[in-house]
Amino acid sequence: MNDWNRGLIEDYRANGKPTKGPFVGRDVLLLTTKGAKTGASRTNPVVFTRDGDKLVIVASKGGAPTNPGWFHNLKANPVVTVELGREKFQARASVATPETERRRLYDRHAATHPGFKEYETRTTRRIPVITLERVR
Repeated sequence: MNDWNRGLIEDYRANGKPTKGPFVGRDVLLLTTKGAKTGASRTNPVVFTRDGDKLVIVASKGGAPTNPGWFHNLKANPVVTVELGREKFQARASVATPETERRRLYDRHAATHPGFKEYETRTTRRIPVITLERVR
């Protein structure tokens, strides 16, 4: 994990939300996945939106040509840990399909987080949208 992510995660855990940096005032969760190859836990701060009871995250990687590592991990191990404020729980990750549903969720996400509109213009890949549903 790089120092930048480490600092964001420490700030989030200490305060239940980001208090500095680019995520201040945004809806952010901490997503912990299990490494697809190593099985090691990996935590990443991720902006989210809601769709009913589900949380919606987008594997944009800022419009990079490849998906973020956490996306590959959750595809291999779809039960993840979510830290939302001071609450911590397990959730099941699902890649949104069909395309009409992915598009609907992506557009709603981009309306809340406008940078995501630009991310699509930076890449030729279809940026995955993931829903997280709490495991009961």
